[in-house]
Amino acid sequence: MKFLDQAKIYLRSGNGGAGCISFRREKYVERGGPDGGDGGKGGDVWVEAVEGLNTLIDYRYHQHFRAGTGIHGMGRNRSGAAGDDVVLKVPVGTQVLDEDKDEVLADLTTEGDRALLLNGGNGGWGNARFKSAVNQAPRRANPGEDYEERWIWLRLKLIADAGLVGLPNAGKSTWLSAVSAARPKTAAYPFTTLHPNLGVVDLGPGARFVLADIPGLIEGASEGAGLGSRFLGHVERAGVLVHLVDGTAEDPATDYATIRAELETYGDILANKTEIVILNKIDALDEATITDKKKALAAVCGCTPMLASGVSGQGVKTVMHKALELVRLQNKKDTAPEEETSWQP
Repeated sequence: MKFLDQAKIYLRSGNGGAGCISFRREKYVERGGPDGGDGGKGGDVWVEAVEGLNTLIDYRYHQHFRAGTGIHGMGRNRSGAAGDDVVLKVPVGTQVLDEDKDEVLADLTTEGDRALLLNGGNGGWGNARFKSAVNQAPRRANPGEDYEERWIWLRLKLIADAGLVGLPNAGKSTWLSAVSAARPKTAAYPFTTLHPNLGVVDLGPGARFVLADIPGLIEGASEGAGLGSRFLGHVERAGVLVHLVDGTAEDPATDYATIRAELETYGDILANKTEIVILNKIDALDEATITDKKKALAAVCGCTPMLASGVSGQGVKTVMHKALELVRLQNKKDTAPEEETSWQP
């Protein structure tokens, strides 16, 4: 199934049904009076996060959604039926934005989350509603209210505990395939990953977390260069960033600084996340080169980088256990209750 993380769609709620003008006319019933029923309410438009979806591809081929119109009222005080609602089924982690992408209308981060996007028009009153002591035979009824319409954007942000970041060909896809059952495309050239991938890292009973791999970032990614600007949002929800630096590159320290600059330009959401720095592909380096590059990288990142190789598996489990530890600490922070401050006059 093709991955799609953005879709623009048109929504329209249903018109309300018109009220009915009717009078009761039966044999042996004198002056039966008005008996026109109310119109039915137009259908609403909802969006709901459901299990089992991981892409918005359905909304590429079906882009217009219209709720049902309310049925008109009828005689003998019969109200019209309400119009059918439209419920948009989306993956967990989907955001709903207005047409200009300036406002987030809904953020569905949990399965079962549901939001009302458009209200259907109310049904009009029948003439039975207007009967009074001074107007016992009203010949008026209300039309149903009109529909609402709008264009919206659906944007999917993957739900992951940790996210892999780095320059193209830093070994992110190879790493994901080494630590999980995911099988992303890997090759000896950059930009082999064209869409985000998810994998479940299983380190034992009760020691599992979700790891996201996004396409490689390049300089200017936060401003739209390459593929990064579109996919950086997929690691916004990750608690920990696993930063892979290619040890075979000429200057790993500069590569690290490039990615950090893009994360900081993107915003505080990514810049302030807990980060693990890894000097990757050490299986292709000798001990002296590893020592020199590790020292240069440590001077730039301000911490001691971990050493690993996604191809040979060296150091991979140690890194993943460290990531799990940080993920658990982050989850505790997120779920910790806020301290109540004592009230003082």
